[in-house]
Amino acid sequence: MDTLVSAFLVGLVGVFCMLDSRLLGRLNFEQPLIGATLVGVVLGDVPTGLAVGAAVELISMGLVSVGAAVPPDMVLGGIVASAFACLTGASAETAMTIAIPVAVLGQLLGVVFRSIIVFLGHIADGAIEEGHFKRAYRMHIVWGTVLYSLMYFLPIFVAVYAGTDVVQAVVNMIPDWLTNGLNVASKILTAYGLALLLSMMINKGMTVFLILGFMLASYLGLSVIAVSIFGGILALILMGFKFAGGQLATAGAAGPDYDPLEDDDE
Repeated sequence: MDTLVSAFLVGLVGVFCMLDSRLLGRLNFEQPLIGATLVGVVLGDVPTGLAVGAAVELISMGLVSVGAAVPPDMVLGGIVASAFACLTGASAETAMTIAIPVAVLGQLLGVVFRSIIVFLGHIADGAIEEGHFKRAYRMHIVWGTVLYSLMYFLPIFVAVYAGTDVVQAVVNMIPDWLTNGLNVASKILTAYGLALLLSMMINKGMTVFLILGFMLASYLGLSVIAVSIFGGILALILMGFKFAGGQLATAGAAGPDYDPLEDDDE
């Protein structure tokens, strides 16, 4: 595939993912896993895109947006890192050395563009006061979307079109101590993301299933897919026991001669 076409398609993937939270109503396309996988689709290397996306997704779980704070843009970082890995054949670990710096760059671009969007909001407010509702509509829906699209498209396009050799040269300039530090930081953020995920899921009733899945994977050597299938089957069995037990309990409390269709007054 031509480099120009690849850069254009990857840029469009970034724009599509960005539009998820701006126009599409948050359908979960604006996720590192989805964006990187779509890059793998357009570049013809889905496994690599999926692997990079999964690694970046785990890191993004450890990033929390609090108040007006803008976290690193891991969607942008995942898309560029996935394109780099697909075009060069690099591993997901190597691609991560690009994902984090690009995500920080996306964070800075996000702050700049949000500052510009504020001015568009003021223009829209003035247009509404003057009764120019179409102008206000264009400020919000058209120009705001165009600016956000450029914020994603341009850096992605330049990064891919500049060539993987340029990106690789930049990576080679990174000293080993910094690369190792980024790798360690990515693993810490991954662990933190998993901890946040578990903190939302784990309770007294769910802990035993977590331990069961861990034991199955560790001591029986089952894959994640096998453990997931086993967990689904176990959940269906337990649901059957729960509802069957509730029906039996209701029938027993009502007595053998109880007829739910019979009027109590008769």
